[in-house]
Amino acid sequence: MAIRVVQLGSPRARGEGLRLGTVRRPPRGVPKAEFASRDFYDVWLPDLAPSEALVKQALQASDDRAWRAFERRYRAEMKRPEAARLLALLAALSRQTDFAVGCYCEDEARCHRSVLRTLLQEHGARMA
Repeated sequence: MAIRVVQLGSPRARGEGLRLGTVRRPPRGVPKAEFASRDFYDVWLPDLAPSEALVKQALQASDDRAWRAFERRYRAEMKRPEAARLLALLAALSRQTDFAVGCYCEDEARCHRSVLRTLLQEHGARMA
């Protein structure tokens, strides 16, 4: 049992399980009824996405210093009680079932999901 970190909209891996969208906004131009069938997500979990202001900051992070500033602020947001509870829940679930979390960004290294991966590991999650 483990969590996969994926790019939303990419083909699902065999045995991936439920896909959670940790994004601020649903995919544009895709009917809600097609989110799962088009490999975006089965369940939307925006509480683990960066705030709108942080999404803008991440998109404008053109160097390592700017990216580290984004990471610090995102980690601070994920310390809020509701986010920390979700991280703990996902970590516990990872020991019982397979599922995936993801975002739309093409490059995981410059996406909040890279930080989310580390946060889940810090909460004791089993990662694929």
